[in-house]
Amino acid sequence: MKAFLEYVVRQLVDFPEEVEVTCVPIEKGALFQLRLRPTDVGKVVGKQGQTIAAIRNLVAAGSRTGERIEVEILE
Repeated sequence: MKAFLEYVVRQLVDFPEEVEVTCVPIEKGALFQLRLRPTDVGKVVGKQGQTIAAIRNLVAAGSRTGERIEVEILE
């Protein structure tokens, strides 16, 4: 799942080499933290948060085990 998330986010930003994805275990699932250049945050969030919402839906749908998956953007 981490590799998929990295791939999707790197396609959206201007500086793909600066994208870092870390996975933090949480109760009943995982939290994926995205570290981006501040100028790229807007591209990942999108208009009214539609892009990040779509990314979160894709990641959650990819979890076949029913575990809770969260995606968070860090600056």
